[in-house]
Amino acid sequence: MMILAIDTATRWLGLALHDGTAVVAEVGWRCLNNHTIELTPNLQQLMHRANVSAADLEGIAVAMGPGSYTGLRVGLALAKGLALANQTPLLGIGTLDIVAAAFGPFPGQLWVVAEAGRTRICTVPYEWENGRGWQTSEIPTIESWDELLPRLEGRITFAGEITAEAVRKIKAANKTHQIAPPAAAVRRAGYLAELGWRRLRADDVDDAQTLAPIYLRDPAGN
Repeated sequence: MMILAIDTATRWLGLALHDGTAVVAEVGWRCLNNHTIELTPNLQQLMHRANVSAADLEGIAVAMGPGSYTGLRVGLALAKGLALANQTPLLGIGTLDIVAAAFGPFPGQLWVVAEAGRTRICTVPYEWENGRGWQTSEIPTIESWDELLPRLEGRITFAGEITAEAVRKIKAANKTHQIAPPAAAVRRAGYLAELGWRRLRADDVDDAQTLAPIYLRDPAGN
């Protein structure tokens, strides 16, 4: 059994293969808006190295947003094509949930962020729930750091795509705020695959015909 994970939600791309027990293969890299050119060759190389074919896949997990219009469209189109061609279950996973899944419990809230373009970020807060991990009941928003930081209080850890300028703003806003190390906060496709496995075991799959990406604003405004 094998599940494929595809994440093209932002300029960070990730691919992984997971057999339900372990990550068999994984790759992640920063793509400068060349999603269409870079995605398929890297996927072919990953599957070749792992000696896996599309017919071996029991499920396909794909980051469904929020994220960039172009990135999400490219990743979801490939995931849908593979799912429909091979009658493989498709599982759409929230982009920010992938980052949150990498963290264990700690005091305070976890705020996960992803690039939204024009110096803005997609963001949402998570609370730790025993037995379930980091969970959110809120809808992600798009805003700037200058809009977000003044209204936040208490102990908060930020994780995700955080620029050097944003780090300075976070530290200046509140000395109790924490920033997760970049290596710990990178959006790993291995975690996307694990979230997909949980959905697959629960028989909670999406319709490959109708699954649509999550945009937080009109794509024309990107």
